[in-house]
Amino acid sequence: MGNCPYCRSVTLPGDTICYTCGRVLANIKSKQFAAEQQFNQGSIETTYLKTKKPTRPGVVQTHTGRRKNILKRRKNRFRSVVMLGLVAFIMLSPQAREVVFNKWAGISEYIQLAAAPYHLYPIESTYTVGKTIDVVNNGGESYLSEDLAIPRDISTLEGESTMFEYTDDRDPLLTQSIQTINQIELILNGVSYGIPLLGEPARMPDDKLITPDGHEIWWPGVGIGDDMCNVDICVKVYLNLDPGETASFTYAVSLTSTSYSWWSSSRVDSRVDGSSNGINVDRSGDFSDIVDRGGGIKAAQFTSSTWYNKNRFDYAINGQDAIVTSTAQTISASLPEGRSTNAYAFARATFDYLHANILYDKNAPVVARSGPSCLAAGVGDCDEQTNAFFSILRTKMIPGWYVFGALTDSTFNYWEAHAWGYILLPMNDEWCAERNIVLDDCFVEGSVDVVNNKWLLHTPTAFIDWIEEADATGNLINNYYRPGSHGNDVDRTRSFSTLDVPETTGGTYQIKKLAENLR
Repeated sequence: MGNCPYCRSVTLPGDTICYTCGRVLANIKSKQFAAEQQFNQGSIETTYLKTKKPTRPGVVQTHTGRRKNILKRRKNRFRSVVMLGLVAFIMLSPQAREVVFNKWAGISEYIQLAAAPYHLYPIESTYTVGKTIDVVNNGGESYLSEDLAIPRDISTLEGESTMFEYTDDRDPLLTQSIQTINQIELILNGVSYGIPLLGEPARMPDDKLITPDGHEIWWPGVGIGDDMCNVDICVKVYLNLDPGETASFTYAVSLTSTSYSWWSSSRVDSRVDGSSNGINVDRSGDFSDIVDRGGGIKAAQFTSSTWYNKNRFDYAINGQDAIVTSTAQTISASLPEGRSTNAYAFARATFDYLHANILYDKNAPVVARSGPSCLAAGVGDCDEQTNAFFSILRTKMIPGWYVFGALTDSTFNYWEAHAWGYILLPMNDEWCAERNIVLDDCFVEGSVDVVNNKWLLHTPTAFIDWIEEADATGNLINNYYRPGSHGNDVDRTRSFSTLDVPETTGGTYQIKKLAENLR
């Protein structure tokens, strides 16, 4: 007689199963017996028993009563397989390893996108934004003078009717409208005055509107002198204030604004136009291609290493400062192999670097920090982070210029004055040639708002008041920042609001806050 190795019940010679627990018994002595079990490795000495007390997984009892972990060797085998796979990966060609890295990066990015924070934007909105100026005269007879920019229609390539011209017989790719001005009114002390679009026909200084309160309104066009506009077309308001007088006027602009992306990416919602003709890291040209796009005009106008020092002790943009150049070197070093001269890769990596390293400052100083100061402080508002962005881009001669206006949230309930930027990025020669695009036209000029995570994206929540024009003196920006004057005892406050119920079409979409994989 014997015992079942599982339940220890008595068994008879020749039994092939235990009639107590029902398990198959290994017939160690029979050469014809084929059903070997995990506990039988060919001899009675290596037939294992269950332990009498609960133990860790893999621990069994040998015929001598000694405990043994039979999974230990299996773990070692698994470790060997892993090591073999690692060695095989190392032995792959650089190209094969790059493919593996790219596949994993794509999966990783997909997982991260699902959990990433996001901003919500409408596809298209029609609304009226009001800029209100409240005035209190705390002294004797005084005045307030204010210039209000007349906003223009904005297209996907500002100032042009076409984006791409072709070398074959195809018609040019037309630009699309992203901001259309529908109506402008000035409401002064409760009385509304219509302002013609583009300020045409002009109302000259000798033909001013005189309000019942004795205030003056006119829109003369650009010219020299206090009675003319000194930045762009504008409405001029002059308040003749009696002692203790209060006044209020609202500049109401009705517009239709449409989302547009200059970024070719699966992360762009399919309802947003522009992505198919946009740029990405694979379509991008090198730094050296910039001067061969758009006649080299923007390259000549907006790549100076230092820019704008009016009424400040330093340059707002400074690509020569030590902290800027060292930051640019850090960003360049982070680029994947083969991307070191890729204009898109550097610009996007700079955008992502600022997201990761610069906090938003709600209490920024009156005089905006320069790009170097913003980087050194690790904080900055919209102007200051744009200064930092442009400072870094100019180390690589990537053109960047300012945009000024106002920004609201996705509900159009809260507004604030805002500044952001436009940049020029070239497509590469091969991409242009494959599509028969005239090389000089093969580029994008797109909107970048660092603090609001808008990469090459225009949204209806951004109202464009004025886009910087080339000006070697810096007077245009200085005058935009200082749109008027008033007496010493006059208090002036400015605010923005939505004056009607916005009409939103096309739904809303998310823009996730996540750095781009540039492999």
